[in-house]
Amino acid sequence: MSSVKVRATIVEDNTGIKSQLPILLTEQGELRAVTDYLLKIEVDGVSNSVMNGFLQAVSLLLDYMEANRGLFDDPELLFQTFSKRLYTGTIGEDGLDPSGLYWVPSSTSNVNKHIHRLTAFTDWLAEKQGSASMNPLRDATPHEQRLNYAAWFRKNQSDFLGHIEDKTVNKTTRKVRTIKGRTPLTKTEGDAIAFPEQYWEDFYINGIGGASDPRVALRDKLILLLMHGGGLRESEALALWVTDVFENPDIPDSAIVRIYNEFDGKAPSDPEVRSKNQSRETYLKEKYARIPRKRMKGTSYLGWKCRVVDHPDKYIQVQWFPTDYGKVFMSLWKNYQKYRVSIDCHHPYAFVSFHHSALGNPYTINAFHDNYANGLKRIGLERNKVEGKAPHGHRHNYGRRLKRAKLDPLTRMRCLHHKNLNSQLPYTDSNQKEISDELTQATLQLANPESKVKALDWKALVEHGFEDIDPQSYFTGKHPKLGGGG
Repeated sequence: MSSVKVRATIVEDNTGIKSQLPILLTEQGELRAVTDYLLKIEVDGVSNSVMNGFLQAVSLLLDYMEANRGLFDDPELLFQTFSKRLYTGTIGEDGLDPSGLYWVPSSTSNVNKHIHRLTAFTDWLAEKQGSASMNPLRDATPHEQRLNYAAWFRKNQSDFLGHIEDKTVNKTTRKVRTIKGRTPLTKTEGDAIAFPEQYWEDFYINGIGGASDPRVALRDKLILLLMHGGGLRESEALALWVTDVFENPDIPDSAIVRIYNEFDGKAPSDPEVRSKNQSRETYLKEKYARIPRKRMKGTSYLGWKCRVVDHPDKYIQVQWFPTDYGKVFMSLWKNYQKYRVSIDCHHPYAFVSFHHSALGNPYTINAFHDNYANGLKRIGLERNKVEGKAPHGHRHNYGRRLKRAKLDPLTRMRCLHHKNLNSQLPYTDSNQKEISDELTQATLQLANPESKVKALDWKALVEHGFEDIDPQSYFTGKHPKLGGGG
């Protein structure tokens, strides 16, 4: 390993603000160019996972260059061969690898991410230092130009101003990267995504609700209701402030729940906070000396994927479906508040830890994942994301329910807080069982005498046209020797 990742505190100026970022160290010390690029993409608001993915790509490239020192004079050829080895691995058919890397083949999606991140980095480095990019643009072939235009059109067709001609389109479609990465397989969303409906009640009552500490059971039930009955992502549910739950004046005993963006969302009215800029970020700083959780590192971090809001105050509002979930939430919330107010919390977050080592601290994603897995075990299940038995499966279950209720696609988009209609497709696609049931019903319709499409007659079907695969007529033909052709 030619480099090691460490977490560093970086001071950029004389203010009190410091950046905590992962950086790479080698035997010669810090890779300053990599650190500078991390500071640049931090300004762009990239997530921790993207930063770590970028560092992994750089680390792999450094390892490859070290193992092949003096072999490449052309940076483009180096990058081309490096990309190839990510796909193929470095171990020969004899099980040996003279380079000592011993890489196994990586998936197409992972390699493409590495290529994309390193390309962006080397482009930035080339522009800053005047050096050559490892993956420069080249003239596209006519076929590539058509593909580029199709990709551009697909990306922009949902934009509000997509009908206005973009003067840069012609220029954009005429260039491609030297190394583009392989085309990944197109996947469909199956029934493995949504949390299985048959387990929901047992999981809610006996799984999550079976925790030995009633405070833990109540807290996790509320979070589960926000995801399963309100369609929130887990990070959105955990971002709820204690001030943002209200009784619905139009539906007695039901809850209105709002999740505010922690940067630009309007802060609660508080005479202790004198700043005229009443954003949530300012409020957190002045009242609690805290920063938004999206800017935090480690286990305190909470992502914010949502790119739309429901109100100028910059919040999304939970839309309960079925609406009875709002009443269940309100009932549990009132009980939960008795536990919450009994603990001294120097923060506004609704959901807190009840463990003695972190009592009153904001509840973390990792802790919720542990309790979620324990809840599944109580009812004899194991966490399995592929089968939908994971937190995000509840959002998919919510989306499927919206579709089964035949709600308008625009309404579904608003409920899921998506930017455009296409975003909801993974949440509302038919699952495998639904597809099978639809095909069964369609098959039965073929037997209808009025149907224009007649049912298949298998005996007639196998009488002709099978000489190439059954020349002796054992199973096919008018007089099969070993069966009736059915």
